[in-house]
Amino acid sequence: MKVVFSKLTTILLLCLVIVSVNQSAAQEKKGTTDRKWWKEAVVYQIYPRSFKDTDGDGVGDLKGIIQKLDYIKSLGVDVVWLNPIYGSPNADNGYDISDYQTIMKEFGTMEDFDALLKGMHERGLKLVMDLVVNHSSDEHKWFQESRKSRDNPYRDYYHWWPAEKGKPAFRPGAFEADGSGWRYDKQTDSYYLHYFSYKQPDLNWENPKLRQEIYSMMNWWFKKGIDGFRMDVIPFISKDTNFPVITQEELDKNYHGRWDVYMASGPHLHDYLQEMNREVLSKYDVMSLAEGAGMLTSTALNFVDEDRKELNMGYHFEGTNLGYIPGYFKKMSPNWSLVDFKKIYSDWDAVYNKKGWGTIYLGNHDQPRMTSRWGNDAPEFRAVSSKMLTTFLLSMKGTPYYYNGDEIGMVNAKFNKIEDYRDIETIAEYEKIKIAGGDLKQFIEDQKTGGARDNGRTPFQWNSSKNGGFSTTEPWLKVNDNHTAINAEAQEKDPNSVLNYFRKMTKLRKTNPVLIYGKYTLLDKENPNVYAYTRELEGKKVLVLLNFSSKNATAKTGINIKKSKVLINNYTKASKNGELRPYESVIYQL
Repeated sequence: MKVVFSKLTTILLLCLVIVSVNQSAAQEKKGTTDRKWWKEAVVYQIYPRSFKDTDGDGVGDLKGIIQKLDYIKSLGVDVVWLNPIYGSPNADNGYDISDYQTIMKEFGTMEDFDALLKGMHERGLKLVMDLVVNHSSDEHKWFQESRKSRDNPYRDYYHWWPAEKGKPAFRPGAFEADGSGWRYDKQTDSYYLHYFSYKQPDLNWENPKLRQEIYSMMNWWFKKGIDGFRMDVIPFISKDTNFPVITQEELDKNYHGRWDVYMASGPHLHDYLQEMNREVLSKYDVMSLAEGAGMLTSTALNFVDEDRKELNMGYHFEGTNLGYIPGYFKKMSPNWSLVDFKKIYSDWDAVYNKKGWGTIYLGNHDQPRMTSRWGNDAPEFRAVSSKMLTTFLLSMKGTPYYYNGDEIGMVNAKFNKIEDYRDIETIAEYEKIKIAGGDLKQFIEDQKTGGARDNGRTPFQWNSSKNGGFSTTEPWLKVNDNHTAINAEAQEKDPNSVLNYFRKMTKLRKTNPVLIYGKYTLLDKENPNVYAYTRELEGKKVLVLLNFSSKNATAKTGINIKKSKVLINNYTKASKNGELRPYESVIYQL
């Protein structure tokens, strides 16, 4: 009996070991091969104001997006992220919301929205909307009530500081000429907080009534059928309501010297995101994305670790902040380092090795055009460098976010005078320099490359006609003069165009799970010109080579590619000796 018992014990112990190993393996795969539709999606961002105007007022509208749904579907994308379309006085192009449950009149009606959502779902496309709840418009009824008196029921929907306590401790206001995030309001002899424009007062998330208002609004949109939210500066929602004095020494010691990291470190931030998940997000099969202002590699999993039950994913600013010269407003160095670029994206990939899920992007409505910033917009290199960047975005791990117009290689407008700009941030910075007696001509020059958000907001170039086929009248923002050469209509007819390369690349990603879930390994990391890496999944391995320079270059990968299969190449024929032509990209199946 003792022998039998000993054998049974041994068997039980072996079973426990096997279960433990399997559980460990499952945990290892969690966040990587744990399949979700939002991990496999390619997200296409539409800036509605600049996409397509159908009513002749010079502003894009919802009917314009409806008109182009077949085009969007043809790109091979899965999700459309729409910048804000809610009721707004438009001080910051819709990021100042006065009514979360109506549509901005310039964009159309709720009936137009319903038709858009229906048309997208009929085509198998999902719709993600912008959630802007760190702040509202100062014309929102909540704020209009809040500023009436100190005992108004809506007073605590915002952050107020009574003037008799003295001037509040400095907080930055990103869009203000004086740089202050506090504004005095005479009506109640108080200051209110605004991390952005004074037209965008910060909401008081410490008030549970305010949070319930927001959750109710989110549920309302989900019940209409939308498929997710991209959450604008969501890490900023929690504040230390004592508003203590913050010294530069304290910023340096505790927050990497950065105000955005401080503002993303509120005491109850994750309590509120977990509450949002319980009250709203967990009830639906939806995508939730944090605009990760102030997010670090060390804090990212606090937002997206599945076990914490907060959000699906976030996007960081470390990559897009690379190359800016300190002390200047978005002044770009022409000699940014590819080695640094590779380190940033490799470090962020490592964050999500076992848990969570990342994102990848190079352009959006807050960035200059990716081809001008990261490629080369000279005529001889524009198309090939644009294709190279598309290859990077769609072959990296993480959900790719692709900005409208980049699929045809649109580039920076490079306006010559401040009167051509509409962006509140650029105009505020211009005024700061003017007040300080700075070099305004140099400021305008700086905005042509790494700066001005309007570079990414110029109207979509549909064809070579006047206004690029965007509108029959003068647009709200000038169309780039190069629309006669760079436009969707011309590229439809060219099988080797930037547009058709994008379609090939989205198809390649969809048919090769290794490009979605595969392990990423950086190769030849000190190479100053070539970004080389492998992706591996379940016995399949691919090699990605990207030449980020305007000269021939090679990479030391230690991999023999002579017998490998070329999956895609942005020249007509890929090299088999490993030498890459200017801005060449190639993916080999090994």
